[in-house]
Amino acid sequence: MQLRDMTADDLPLAHALSHAAAWPHRLEDWKFLFRLGRGIVAEADHVVIGTAMGRPFGDDAAAIGMVIVSPAHQGKGIGRRLMSAIAERLGAKTMVLNSTRDGAPLYSRFHFNEERTIHQHQGAAFSVPVIALRANERIRPMGQADRAALIALDQEATGLPRAALVSELLKKGKWVVLDRDDRLTGFATFRRFGRGYVIGPVVAPDLNGAKALISHWLGSNTGMFTRLDIPAESGLCDWLSNLGIVHVDQVTGMNAGPAPVRGTSVRTFSLVSQALG
Repeated sequence: MQLRDMTADDLPLAHALSHAAAWPHRLEDWKFLFRLGRGIVAEADHVVIGTAMGRPFGDDAAAIGMVIVSPAHQGKGIGRRLMSAIAERLGAKTMVLNSTRDGAPLYSRFHFNEERTIHQHQGAAFSVPVIALRANERIRPMGQADRAALIALDQEATGLPRAALVSELLKKGKWVVLDRDDRLTGFATFRRFGRGYVIGPVVAPDLNGAKALISHWLGSNTGMFTRLDIPAESGLCDWLSNLGIVHVDQVTGMNAGPAPVRGTSVRTFSLVSQALG
C-alpha cells in the first residue's frame, strides 16, 4: 500500500469508493471538491482503497473531508496514515471537519475536539408556508455587486476566510439574498448535489430570516429531493421535519487548533456540505 497525491484520473475510482460506502456524492461533486483543494489516495495493487481531501482557507485554516477507507482494508491504520498525510500537506493551524460516529475515534487521535452536532435533513417539500418578513426586509436575486458583501458575511458567520470557496459556489448555484434597510444581511444557495439538490450555505441574522430564505427555495422547487445540513442549535429541526424535510442522520463538527472566531450579527443555518462546512 502506498500514499500519493490525488490526480483527476483518480476521481472515478474515488467516486466508486464513496458509492460503495453509500455516500451520495456524484462524480461531479468529487470534481468540484478536487478543484477547490487537494487530495491523497491510498493505493494497493493499482486500486484506490482510501481517500482524504483538504481545502485551505487562507494561510492558517483548512477543512478536511472525504476520508474514506474501503471496508476490505479497514483496521490496518490506513485512515490514520491518510489523515497524517493530508494534515501535513495542508499545514494549517486551524483545521475543521465533520465526523461520522465511526470516524470520531480516528480524529480524536489528531487532537480534534467536538464542537457541535450537525443534523442532516432531506426529503421533498409539498407545502411550504410563506414566512412574513419585517417591513424593512425583502428577498431578492443576488446581483454582481453583492459579491464582496456575500464573502464578508460568510467569513463573519464561519470565522474562516472562504472567498475562493464562495467564488466557486457563485458559479455553480442559484443565490438569493436577504436585504434589511437596503443592506445585505443574509443569503441562501440552491444547487445540485448528491441525489438531488442542497440548500446551503444559508447565512442569516436570525431564525425568521433563515426560514424565509429556505422557504424561497423550497417553495419554488416543490417536490424536488432536497437536503440541508444544519447545526443542531439552529432552531430549524422541527420546522423542517414538519415540512417533510426530515432528520435522517447527524455528524459531529470538530476542530483542531484555535477554534474559528465567528461574528455575532449573523449565523450559519445550513452548511455548504459536510466535506466543506
